[in-house]
Amino acid sequence: MPTDCISYQDSGYFTPIMNDYLDQKEQLQSLYNRFPTLENFKTQIIEKQSNYADANRAVLVSVLKNQYANITISDLTLENIAALEQTNTFTITTGHQLNLFTGPLYFLYKIISVINLTKELKDTYPDKNFVPVYWMATEDHDFDEINYFNFKDKKLRWNRESSGPVGRLSTDGLSEVFKTFSGELGMGKNAEELKKLFEDAYINHATLAEATRFLADKIFGSYGLVILDADDADLKKRFIPYVKEELLHQTSHQKVAETAELLSAYKIQVNPREINLFYIEDDFRERIILEDGVYLINNTEIKFTEKELLNELEQHPEKFSPNVIMRPLYQEVVLPNLAYIGGGGELAYWLELKSYFEASKVTFPVLLLRNSVLLATEKQAKKADKLELSWNDLFKKQFDLKEKIVKKASKFTLDFSEQKQFLQAQFDTLRKMAQKTDSSFIGAVNAQETKQIKGLNALEKRMIKAEKKHYADILERVTDLQNELFPNQSLQERKANFSEFYLESGDTMIEQLFAALKPLEQQFEIVVV
Repeated sequence: MPTDCISYQDSGYFTPIMNDYLDQKEQLQSLYNRFPTLENFKTQIIEKQSNYADANRAVLVSVLKNQYANITISDLTLENIAALEQTNTFTITTGHQLNLFTGPLYFLYKIISVINLTKELKDTYPDKNFVPVYWMATEDHDFDEINYFNFKDKKLRWNRESSGPVGRLSTDGLSEVFKTFSGELGMGKNAEELKKLFEDAYINHATLAEATRFLADKIFGSYGLVILDADDADLKKRFIPYVKEELLHQTSHQKVAETAELLSAYKIQVNPREINLFYIEDDFRERIILEDGVYLINNTEIKFTEKELLNELEQHPEKFSPNVIMRPLYQEVVLPNLAYIGGGGELAYWLELKSYFEASKVTFPVLLLRNSVLLATEKQAKKADKLELSWNDLFKKQFDLKEKIVKKASKFTLDFSEQKQFLQAQFDTLRKMAQKTDSSFIGAVNAQETKQIKGLNALEKRMIKAEKKHYADILERVTDLQNELFPNQSLQERKANFSEFYLESGDTMIEQLFAALKPLEQQFEIVVV
């Protein structure tokens, strides 16, 4: 059975900016506060403790108790909520959309990364408390990103319209999705457990936020996970000074635009708007636009003078929703947070925000790339072993993998590198001769060299193509296995739903993930379930 490990950088699935961040390249070091190591958390704790408003703790705990009022939660989660009132308690946070039925697998990996890091920090700093937090993206309004999920190559979709914050959506209509999904799950003990879990979540709760909180708590509550819905008036009261600054001075646009210049070599993730705030009601979430001294709510007839808008902010802070640029600041203002754990795309836009945090006098969190996992069944692992494939092999692009298999299996040498080197050495000699006799011959020598090398390349490709036909059977088995593990030649974790694996493994799958995931190690985990 293959046992090798793959670094994120060697996996081939991470962007240049993330690879450079993980390698701590000099050009990015000014864009983050501290690199994620156990030692660096010591100074992160000191800095956060010095500038976090402890008055926010009582508000945070009150909000959490209210949000958890209607569900039975674990003793550990209750302890963690209570601990947040203590000045020696800090959070480790991840955020995620309200994907239906947990969405893709990495929803689990994010949360497990957060929980495991809090355990590691507690072992290292026993005089402190560390609370794992899942920040629900309840204010997102891009419903098309979350209204479906994949199960065994089938897309199950919630057919309805929505333009407001998704957390406030009624769960009406999800019974049809649940009915279809139940049929796909089939029979058996694990299938019945999943059906009960999803029915309790989506049929017995009124809003998508309530359903998602219940679902995440049922899976992770025993590990002490705290789930926060920040679409809350009391929490947003704590954020009023920063919203006011944005409305009056548009600081975020200026600072993020400056940072974008430093990232010009990379693909910029998020471009700031002049005002990075939305105005929300139950049925819409629209941008706030400043034109000629008047604040307009995009795509509506609503408009405010400066005085009217500031009064609206004081009276109804819940109507002001930070966008992707300001949401991280909101999170770090209301939470005693030390680190944010996210995917590569998320961390790339966080790297644009450090100067904005500095201008706002808020501690920038440690940025930690979430764990990535490839789940394989025992059967798939045995197939890989029988085919003499390593996990590194299976991470290769399919074309490269086929070539490696053919070259290894063939009775002939299909790599003409030695012949090309010999040929190039001969032409180097010819160039020296031409230089001594008539330098005008050098062009002809170079042209002939190009022709000969091109001919060798063509011959090599033809021989490999012929051998691929000869070894078609083994190549078919290799590609079938790789396609199972990497659907559509992409990462499994971005597509598959955890139910596919839970049906076979039950709770053992979750336990295996907790045992395998090591947040501070830059390693793509392979977990055989």
